[in-house]
Amino acid sequence: MPSEDLRLPVRAPAEVVSGWSWIGAHRGEILRLAVQHVELTAVAVAVGLVVSFPLAVAAYRYRRLYGPVSWVAGLLYTIPSLALFALLVPYTGLTTTTAEVGLVICTLLVLIRNIVAGLDGVPGDVREAALGMGYSPRQLLWRVELPLALPVIVAGVRIATVTTIGLVTVTALIGKGGLGALILEGIRNYFSTPALVGAVLSVALAAAADAVLLALQRWLTPWTRPSEVRTAVLEATPSSAVAAG
Repeated sequence: MPSEDLRLPVRAPAEVVSGWSWIGAHRGEILRLAVQHVELTAVAVAVGLVVSFPLAVAAYRYRRLYGPVSWVAGLLYTIPSLALFALLVPYTGLTTTTAEVGLVICTLLVLIRNIVAGLDGVPGDVREAALGMGYSPRQLLWRVELPLALPVIVAGVRIATVTTIGLVTVTALIGKGGLGALILEGIRNYFSTPALVGAVLSVALAAAADAVLLALQRWLTPWTRPSEVRTAVLEATPSSAVAAG
């Protein structure tokens, strides 16, 4: 459950001006909850990616599996978060495991669909050329298909990450909500400052995570940058043709 120093007395509206002093007095607790928020998100997305990747590859290789896999992931995704936690609590208790299982389940549909979509987007002639060069199916996957599918896959990871950051706040109801604990305590005590701090930091965290993943995507796939494409074209074009142009 949230720490005791966040259980504030009910504040009158005129006392909202004390918000800045409250933030200063609780900087350590705010930082701790922000770190917890990041940890819950990172673990959920990482585990979700580990679970969804083999399922997506199997569904891509054997198309008959895509329908059932997507259907199960979609069914799990439609379960409301609170209902999912209520189903898990009797077995895993009010623990981090309960929070993580619920968060991981919510990432599967997005990740599976984006991985399959990315692999589907690899041109057929590229696959044929790789097979003609003697690539095995495993080499084809890791050396050709995945690098070309990476932009779409990372886009799915970005969506899953931002969505998970928002869902982590809900886990405050079982005592594992990161910044959601601030929102919950602010609502309980009719004191807007903790709720506002939790909401603003959650949005800022989502924006920062998306920016970091976008930068990582651009670093991993330099061939998708317009400047890199232009450079490659100029390098492949005879100098006489460039001069004539």
